[in-house]
Amino acid sequence: MKHTKDLFSLKGKVAIVTGGRGKYGASISEGLCEMDATVVIASRNGEKCEEFAKTLREKGYDAIGMSLDLGSDESIEKLVKDVIDRYGKIDILVNNAVDRSNMCGLKDATREKLQGSANTNLNGQIILSQKVLEYMIPVESGSIINISSMRGLDCPHFPLYPETWGEQAVNYTTEKWALVGLTKFMAGRYGKHHIRVNCIAPGGFDPDLATNPDKQDFIQSYIDNCPLGCWANEDDIKGPVVFLASEASNYVTGATLVMDGGWTIW
Repeated sequence: MKHTKDLFSLKGKVAIVTGGRGKYGASISEGLCEMDATVVIASRNGEKCEEFAKTLREKGYDAIGMSLDLGSDESIEKLVKDVIDRYGKIDILVNNAVDRSNMCGLKDATREKLQGSANTNLNGQIILSQKVLEYMIPVESGSIINISSMRGLDCPHFPLYPETWGEQAVNYTTEKWALVGLTKFMAGRYGKHHIRVNCIAPGGFDPDLATNPDKQDFIQSYIDNCPLGCWANEDDIKGPVVFLASEASNYVTGATLVMDGGWTIW
């Protein structure tokens, strides 16, 4: 029987975190590093990823930044090859990146915008997972974690959003629901290889929004409607992602871990 500390340890594990220097991404990357994983931080701006990785290395952690464009099969293949060439394996994949440049309300939706958004936020996640699975299947081990949202479990509470903010994005909600379905599909398909696929559905976390004086009515409404009565903070996703990445969740697959302060219980 293993000690609980050993079950949560990620020592010797190699992880890829897409969008790994963003709002939740930075916390995910740092959390995995803190549990001794080697973390590859990947996004379209590889230089920025490496700058963030350097700050983690200065803290004594093992991290590196690499470039990744989820809209390009060539970029996906290059990232996976570079990680394999450097480390020889991939133990953990966190599909966290999201491109918001084509987000649109339903009345403003066009095929071009919808396809542009899904190309990165859904199709890119599938192709990256496909390429990573090629290396997980032979060793009969791996953990894939999809970062959805509480929007992947419900829909925007429209009365909460001022009309001056414009329409809520139909493709964001749709894509986040799709990631929950993708999680179940991959968990069912690759469980026989002991590859676990799970999902995290986080609630609101946006330090810039939370401190914006023009958004305080919205923030207060959010807090008033959240059972825990608070906004998420930068540490809240660390525990869930480490749990799902580690042997502590060795018998957990196809699950969506809800981290929304209770928002979706209503």
